[in-house]
Amino acid sequence: MPPNTTATTGDTATTGAAPAKSGRKKGRKARLIVLVLVLAVIGGIAFGAYWSISTVRASFPQTKGSITLQGLSGPVDVKRDGNGIPQIYASSDEDLFMAQGFVQAQDRFYEMDVRRHMTAGRLSEMFGKSQVKNDEFLRTLGWDRIAGQEYDTKLSAATKKYLQAYAKGVNAYLQGKDGKDISLEYAALGFTNDYKPEKWTPVDSISWLKAMAWDLRGNMQDEIDRALMTSRLGPQQIQDLYPEYPYSRNKPIVQEGQYDELTHSFQQSGASGASQNTGTTGTTGTSGTTGGATGGSTGSTGTTGSSTSTTSGSSLTSQLAGLYNVLDDVPTAVGVNGQGIGSNSWVVSGKYTITKKPLLANDPHLSASLPSVWYQMGLHCRSVSTTCQYDVTGYTFAGMPGVIIGHNANIAWGMTNSGVDVTDLYLEKVSANGYLYDGKIRPFKTREETIKVAGGASKKIVVRQTKDGMPLLSDRDDELVQVGKRATVNTAAPDRGDGYGIALRWTALDPGTSMDAVFALDKAADWSDFRQAAALFDVPSQNLVYADTDNHIGYTLPGRIPTRSSADDGSIPAPGWDSKYRWTGFIKQNELPYEYNPKRGYIVTANQAVVDKDKYPYTLTTDWGYGARSQRITDLIESKIKDGGKISTDDMRQMQLDNSSEIAKLLVPKLLKINLDDKNVRDAQKLLEGWDYTQESDSAAAAYFNAVWRNILKLAFGNKLPKELRVKGQCLWVDKIDSTGPVDDDTKVRECGERDADQAQPDGGDRWFEVVRTLMEKPDSDWWKTPKSGTRPPANNLDQLFRRAMIDARWELTAKLGKDIDTWSWGRLHRLFLKNQTLGTDGPKALQYVLNRGPWKLSGGEATVNATGWNAAGGYNVVWVPSMRMVVNLADFDKSRWINLTGASGHAFSAHYTDQTSLWAKGELLPWSFSAKAVDDSTSDTLVLKP
Repeated sequence: MPPNTTATTGDTATTGAAPAKSGRKKGRKARLIVLVLVLAVIGGIAFGAYWSISTVRASFPQTKGSITLQGLSGPVDVKRDGNGIPQIYASSDEDLFMAQGFVQAQDRFYEMDVRRHMTAGRLSEMFGKSQVKNDEFLRTLGWDRIAGQEYDTKLSAATKKYLQAYAKGVNAYLQGKDGKDISLEYAALGFTNDYKPEKWTPVDSISWLKAMAWDLRGNMQDEIDRALMTSRLGPQQIQDLYPEYPYSRNKPIVQEGQYDELTHSFQQSGASGASQNTGTTGTTGTSGTTGGATGGSTGSTGTTGSSTSTTSGSSLTSQLAGLYNVLDDVPTAVGVNGQGIGSNSWVVSGKYTITKKPLLANDPHLSASLPSVWYQMGLHCRSVSTTCQYDVTGYTFAGMPGVIIGHNANIAWGMTNSGVDVTDLYLEKVSANGYLYDGKIRPFKTREETIKVAGGASKKIVVRQTKDGMPLLSDRDDELVQVGKRATVNTAAPDRGDGYGIALRWTALDPGTSMDAVFALDKAADWSDFRQAAALFDVPSQNLVYADTDNHIGYTLPGRIPTRSSADDGSIPAPGWDSKYRWTGFIKQNELPYEYNPKRGYIVTANQAVVDKDKYPYTLTTDWGYGARSQRITDLIESKIKDGGKISTDDMRQMQLDNSSEIAKLLVPKLLKINLDDKNVRDAQKLLEGWDYTQESDSAAAAYFNAVWRNILKLAFGNKLPKELRVKGQCLWVDKIDSTGPVDDDTKVRECGERDADQAQPDGGDRWFEVVRTLMEKPDSDWWKTPKSGTRPPANNLDQLFRRAMIDARWELTAKLGKDIDTWSWGRLHRLFLKNQTLGTDGPKALQYVLNRGPWKLSGGEATVNATGWNAAGGYNVVWVPSMRMVVNLADFDKSRWINLTGASGHAFSAHYTDQTSLWAKGELLPWSFSAKAVDDSTSDTLVLKP
């Protein structure tokens, strides 16, 4: 039976509040100085007039006329459209990428600078002691060290040349500029720090791919959660919360590939795969609890993502996903790493399109950031030749050359996170002399790191690694210390003592070739080129969809994906003292799943299972997304093409905006049958009558249903989870536990949650859809039991808990939206706030007003195609979003469409700071010019860069 819990209504945790206040006095004083500056800027007084000219306008990019750049071999044209999106024209590869570096620095250098300090573990140099913990963790991972090794030993000569050219362009922009000439943020930072931007290096660009890989790393969060659940839940209860993937209902990506037992490779329409990243292949992992570690269970969960939290006194918002606690404070790169988050991409063959050529759509779901993580641009050689090989357009990251997602003159491609398991946590028996491995004590490899701190003394840390390069993360993270104390092991395990250490094995901690893959994708001309380029994309492992102008479509799964012994399936922390739990090798690229021109005429990837587990010999992961979005997209495509129907570019756009709630379709018929005594609750219930399950921003029914869903999850599951998984400040009276689990003597203790609201559980993603769907077949399950709370009745079965949730939801919305249900709407609850990635998060309200934007009232919701995600444990505000949307028309690239979450510029007062956001919120797309004529017709400003 799940542990008995009672909510303390309105109770919040207060421990440590006073020290936090006192510790922030210096930081607040510094930020008041910044506030004076900003108020002056916007106030129009003489001092403000000075700063508004010298700081704001002077930092805007020059977009007309000409600029001389030392190092160019010929002139380069930079043509910007009415949204400030640049298209670059050059006559050599080096000039093209040098100009890209210069132009991105014009628009986004402050963002680039923060990112490189984050990836290098040097945030304290910019923001002071509040970021020391972040830096300690990132130094332990050592992203910039690995990036340096990649540059030195792995990347091709051509890639190095392009990275050098890009860095040269960035540095050409920086030459002769003070911080205030670069952005308003540097001017503000200058009042508390004498920080000066350094020159850009090629390794700075490569490091950002490590940040991307961290955010898309796989099931590490699930490993942690399952280990922490063991303090309050038994193995079967944990298994209830991680049900099997519904293969019969939600189809995997690869459906028509055939596995050849002799060659161990997928064969599809005669296509062959390039073999890269080869390694010793191992046997498939098993499902369920394994070897010496029990208490976890396999299942399927969505992955990808990040958090947004700050430490005391921090002026920096999160920009990269973390593990929680210390990891929660790590700035988030590209998303919240939680169940339910993901991305959509699909491609339809010309057989089913109006254009008679393929259409390809993509919308990655990432955390909302300002500016957007994406940067739109085109890179064009005036004449494609051996000396100038690129004619490509799409989305890239500020700080990195090339295009990540987009199209060239021959092919288009999109990406979604595959969710394959490329990380494992290992329990380590640590002693004064090292760690236990196969019965012997081995010494750690150590290195000393010095963290420089703005306004304070430097701090030295020692990083410990195992012989095979696994860093000991528990040296830096309190939650992993708890995992080391709680993770279940068998009786043969060494004595736990005060707990085991936790080490990380992750493919991205080995040097790789992903930067080579970017340039290879950008110039790929056909399926064969595309497959060879994708094979270089070792981390993060992505689902890549493909289309070309010759009317072919395809899918491939690249990545450096480990094989494991039969003792380990990667679902829970493994015994590090036993060599049989170490990885046995890597799946060869020509053994990874792919499809080419499937007979069904379309391919959908939305973080669902890649392939049926019974049709593939390797375990890719035990934690897939559950396929709610992917199956909805499939159903939408099938409904359009049945009876000979054809799909248009705008049909693809409309599919991206689909707001249908799959969990509402399951629950609403049941909710309408619940008998309710209170007239006010019955009035809310009537909102669900005739509702079509779409979550439009003006829908009162969507508001009420999502409130009911949130309360079902809280009552049935949230209140029964350990404090490490619950929302900070949510305090409950719960069964007392000791080292063996709950104490069976009715003793209650008060416990408060410890996670940030956007990272807590249950988050309401499609794993929870499947949990509830399965348990509805067991209406008397202990999960449906919850005690009385105040005037709220207890529940002893499903119907009673649903009734309680409907009552609680009614009064929750009364408090939030008012008693009159005619005034309710989903958009009033479901709002998007865009916060500037640094000073817009933790500064005074007036400073935030200057830098931040919003709110926008949004349609969509959790695990819908229009995935404006929210965390049910934490509230209704939007946590992750379709960070961009694109639809590529392979019949006429100039009829393709795209949009970004914010805008081209990172300058807070630029017209292009958030000029695309309102269009994005309404689901509109901008014209996407590609041909020289279309670019010229859309050009507003032209800048010539001269040698």
